[in-house]
This record gives sequence, C-alpha cells and structure tokens, in this order.
Amino acid sequence: MLMKDVLGLILGGGQGSRLYPLTKKRSKPAVPLGGKYRLIDIPISSCIHAGIEKIAILTQFNSVSLHRHIFRTYQRDMFSQGWVQILAAEQTPRSTGWYQGTADAVRQQLVEIQRSGAKYVLILAGDHLYRMDYRAFAEYHVETGADITLAVQPVSAEDAPGFGILKRSESGEILSFTEKPKADALNGLESIDNPQKPYLGSMGIYVFSTELLSSLLEAPGDDFGKDIIPDALSNYKVMGHVFDGYWADIGTIRRFYEVNLEMASPNPPFEFNIPNRPVYTHPRFLPSAEIHGAQLSQVLLADGCRVRDAKINNAIVGLRSLIGSQVTIDSSIVMGADYYETDDNKAENRRLGRPDIGIGDGSVIEGAIIDKNARIGRNVHIRNIPDRPDSETGNWVAREGLIIIPKSAVIHDGTEI
Repeated sequence: MLMKDVLGLILGGGQGSRLYPLTKKRSKPAVPLGGKYRLIDIPISSCIHAGIEKIAILTQFNSVSLHRHIFRTYQRDMFSQGWVQILAAEQTPRSTGWYQGTADAVRQQLVEIQRSGAKYVLILAGDHLYRMDYRAFAEYHVETGADITLAVQPVSAEDAPGFGILKRSESGEILSFTEKPKADALNGLESIDNPQKPYLGSMGIYVFSTELLSSLLEAPGDDFGKDIIPDALSNYKVMGHVFDGYWADIGTIRRFYEVNLEMASPNPPFEFNIPNRPVYTHPRFLPSAEIHGAQLSQVLLADGCRVRDAKINNAIVGLRSLIGSQVTIDSSIVMGADYYETDDNKAENRRLGRPDIGIGDGSVIEGAIIDKNARIGRNVHIRNIPDRPDSETGNWVAREGLIIIPKSAVIHDGTEI
C-alpha cells in the first residue's frame, strides 16, 4: 500500500475542561509532555515514520500556541509533496457553529479532506500517548477488504465503561459496538480469552476510504463512537485491528500527572529514545543542563535547566527550569519556561516585588504541577493534602488531589498552599 494515498487527520479535541487549568491558555494537543514535547508530537511523529506525507490537524479552542508549534516544527521543503496544516473551525455557508463532536468536526472540513486527493483517511486523536505502526494498520485495512477499520485494545472490566466496547469475530470483523457501557451491562461483551482484560475497547483511531467517509457523513450524527460506527455495522465490513502496546488517553489532570511521572521511572512503559523512531518536536538551541550539588533520583531533566543544591525525586523538570538552592521537589511536574529572563527583566521583577521565573530558594514542592513561566518565590510550600476538595484561586488550582500552578502564575515568598 502506498502511504502517499493516506491522509493523517488528527482531531484536536474540544475545550479540554478535564485538563483545566493546563488548557486555560492552550488546546489539549499543545499541552507539554515529558519535559520537552507536546501531545501533538506523538501522532505527527508516528505519521512521519509511517510515510504519511499529508497531515492535517483539526483545531477549535485556544489554538494559537498549537498553530505556532506546528508552524515552527513541521515545515516541509519545496521538493516534498507533503504538508502539515491546521484546519481550524470556521464559519462557512455550510456550517456556522463550533464542532459538535468528532464526526461533525470531520464533516465540517470534508471539502478540505477531499481536496487533499488522498484515497484513505486515517483519523487520530491528539491527546493520546502511544507508538503505533500506522503503516501496518492501514495495510491490515486493505488486506482484509474492510470498509472501516478500528484500532482496538484489550481492556479490563474496570476500564471498560470509559471505552466503546466491541465484539469481534475470529476473522477480526466487528459484530457489535457499545459506546461506554455501564458496568452492569458488560456481561456478554467479552471478546478475548484474557481474565485480566477480557474486553476490546476502541482507541478512537479509524481508517476509512475518503469516498465512504464522505458518504457516511451525509447522515446525521456528530460522533464516530456514538453514531457513525454503530450505524455502519449493519451495512459495511468493519474490522478491528488489535494493538497490544502501551497506550494512554491523557484526558484528565490525574492521568496527565501519572503518565508523566511513569516516564521518569527506571523502566518507563513508553520510551522516547528509540533510535530509529524518535518523537519529533520543535528544535531548540539551548545550553546543556547545569547541576550544582543537587541530589536527583528518578528525574526526567530537559535541556537548558540550571539546578542548584536541590533534592529532586520522582519528577519531570522541563525546558529552562531554574531551581534554586535548598529546594525540595517530590512527585511533581515542573514544566519550565518559554524563555530566559534578562538582567533587565530581573531588575523589573525586583521593582515590582515579584519573584523571577523558576523555583525560589528553600521552596518545597510535593504532588504538584507547575506550569510554564510560573514564578515561585522563596520558602514557598506547595503540598498535596489527601482528600483536598477541588478549588481555585487566582494563582493556584486544586484538582483531583493535585495542586496546579497555572502558566505565568505568581506565588510570592513564604506562601503555603
């Protein structure tokens, strides 16, 4: 199969309220990941490795930083027929509203999809972490003579209510599809002989021919999982391609926190450093990280950091992070900064009575997410308190048992949270 015939279509997602406040000033696919990447880098990198030359990202909310990242990172040269482009929600004679769901988003951009000239459309999510061979997935679609192919993964009874659960024949054809069934409705939906993970869940990854996709979207229905796929089962051959590798849906603050810290463990479930399949991102001209008398254990440390005699355990320390003396960071994500402050910037900070960007001397950070460009003063204590109710102030947010310091927030000297 020629992968030049495939359009990679990445759904940017909606408002991202479950990832708030990380999505207060950015879209979900633009959320930082692993110290130096963004979520959108995952599916784009897999498309590039599979030989998919045409890649489009459907965006809607807070998309400026995502657009900037795409423009800076994924430029094709004049001798390539491929491109990476943004398809933003817009008012047209055919549509005057926001995307109402996954299928509606694709429907509203159908003219651009058809204009790409691709024979097949590979639909992907922009907020998942995994490494899939899209070439093998697309070839399975063609070889089995499928009209539609879904990527599916074994899931447990505990996780099944969060997925579209399908039943699959021995030949791989999908016999039934139930979108996010309740726990008491799972009986009879088992599809594989695995006591730990007896169900097959849809990963929200699909392959259609462009012609069939256009036809299916003429019917009402705003979502692929709720509307398009279940309705197609009676008239089309729908296949399920089993993916048994690591896959994480980073849809909530808690899951975002857990997935990042897993990558700082000695044996991470997802590896960024696979030599022939790297995850691409925006190239930066940053100095090497500087460590001066610090104690680090299970830390993912990005470029351009300067760490004094701090103690850091089980943490992500992102780009340009400046960690002061006698700082303690435990089980936390520090996203770093978009820029270094100049001496003039720091003089202005002193005049205004605000801390510099970074973590000030003597501060303690435990069970927290510190977003980019945050200013944490000296002797600040930020600690996770069990069963703390969700709440929000001007400078910090408590969500799902975690403290999040939003982007560019200011926490003054001596503050306790």
